[in-house]
Amino acid sequence: MTPRRSKQDLKALRNLISEARNILSTTTLPEGRSERACELLLAAVRLADDLLSVSPAAVLGKKGGSETAKRGPEYYAKIAAMRTTHGGGRPKKAQ
Repeated sequence: MTPRRSKQDLKALRNLISEARNILSTTTLPEGRSERACELLLAAVRLADDLLSVSPAAVLGKKGGSETAKRGPEYYAKIAAMRTTHGGGRPKKAQ
């Protein structure tokens, strides 16, 4: 199982990429290689910025309703039938 990425890890990665881009922008390589490498590193910095701005909970929240809808009521009825005790949910109202 892969470890979860933390915001600090992403910030560190972004800073490393940015520093590499700054170093590479001061050098000149043949055939325009340094310019292309700078473009790629800039794209990587922007991707890291985007990953830092998006909340993982927001991404998961978007899927919740659609994934539940795919399963349908039969799935949940089957799960309920597998339970040994059927005492879930709210208590009945006393009249």
